[in-house]
Amino acid sequence: MTPSMDSNAAQPPNLSERELEILKLVATGASNQQIARDLFISVNTVKVHLRNIFGKLSVESRTEATLYAVRQGWVVLETPPAVEEAQAEPPLPRARIATWQRALFVLAALCIGVLVFWPPPRTASVGTSGPFTDRTSAALNNPSGTTPSRWVARAQMPTARARLAVAACQGKLYAIGGDTEDGVTGVVEMYDPATDTWARRASKPHPVRNIAAVALNDRIYVPGGFDALDQASATLEVYDPQADAWSEGAPLPTPLFAYAVAVVQGKLYLFGGSDGVHYVNAVWIYDPSANAWTPGTPMSEARGFCAAAVVGDKVYLVGGYDGQNESALCEAYEPAKEGSAESPWSRRASLHMGRGGLAALTVEGYVYAVGGGWTQYLSFSERYDVDNDKWIAFDTPMLGQWRTVGAAAVPTDEGPVIYVIGGWSDRYLSTNYAYKTFFRTYMPGL
Repeated sequence: MTPSMDSNAAQPPNLSERELEILKLVATGASNQQIARDLFISVNTVKVHLRNIFGKLSVESRTEATLYAVRQGWVVLETPPAVEEAQAEPPLPRARIATWQRALFVLAALCIGVLVFWPPPRTASVGTSGPFTDRTSAALNNPSGTTPSRWVARAQMPTARARLAVAACQGKLYAIGGDTEDGVTGVVEMYDPATDTWARRASKPHPVRNIAAVALNDRIYVPGGFDALDQASATLEVYDPQADAWSEGAPLPTPLFAYAVAVVQGKLYLFGGSDGVHYVNAVWIYDPSANAWTPGTPMSEARGFCAAAVVGDKVYLVGGYDGQNESALCEAYEPAKEGSAESPWSRRASLHMGRGGLAALTVEGYVYAVGGGWTQYLSFSERYDVDNDKWIAFDTPMLGQWRTVGAAAVPTDEGPVIYVIGGWSDRYLSTNYAYKTFFRTYMPGL
């Protein structure tokens, strides 16, 4: 079946001729690259048009847009004409093949067989679009999912995506933005652990990917990001879960994405990331009461896709990616030492393996590092014992690669539970894994 535009159908409201043209191509199943080639425009321009089409039609995917257009009569599915059989040509006389030619053919076939069936090395292949999107990334040794006893699969996120932000606020989880099969999204979906259900919330006004989020004063803060035009953003957007509404705070002093964020004593701390050209070692501090950013002491190494977790009044910054290698670095940052003669940074025991695009969470004084597998095969998660400066391996629900995930911890009556949501593992994921870190046993009084 091939789609065509019905000239007698009512024209879609507010869609331009170019958008109608792209909608028709979307209905054929053409990729962004194919559409760009056919219309002689850039892939970024296609992404912008798709975002506008989705917004005007109030849909979130190519499939929804196609179905919407068919229902409205804007696209008509037509049966292609039968292919006529070609008239048989008279057989050509067979040429006699010499013995040396036969031997050459056999040798060539053996060489091709070796090239085709020789197993590939277990390394990641980064797509032509670079490290800031997974749309053309290759899998790392065909990773597969597992479900160890401590990990439990919960209700899946409605929108499969990676490079998203996940934050816990008032006992619920909010999955914000990210990268999907259809491009950058601003979708916000709320997960209620008590009922194991998802619900749609007001979308983020500026869709971006490669972001993180933190809850502060019953608000969720999402700085910067990487937008549909492949440009770094400086916008700070703030979500109010109670009002289901977005507002803006003071923009970052410089556009950034792929950073790590943490909250200490009422202030937001942003570490590293990329400006779209270089990975940076900058530290920025946001004070919501003053609605202003100030610089902090830079990190020891420039990198992005690291993660931050807070234990006491210290931030533990772990892992990262610099465009070539995953980092195993773990550093402690003490905000109280900013402005003093003593450096706020100190080196801690390294992770067992480099991890880029990981998540880090704090649960009862331990730091949990989950995900990675950008250039190395992922086979375990890690827990950091702060008092003994030691990393301990524990199970992972995904093998091979599981990067640019979103994660948050939620307290329950039975103890804290870690939720790790979405990410990339040879495809955009909608997975939602829960991990109970501790089991409490109540003994009756004697």
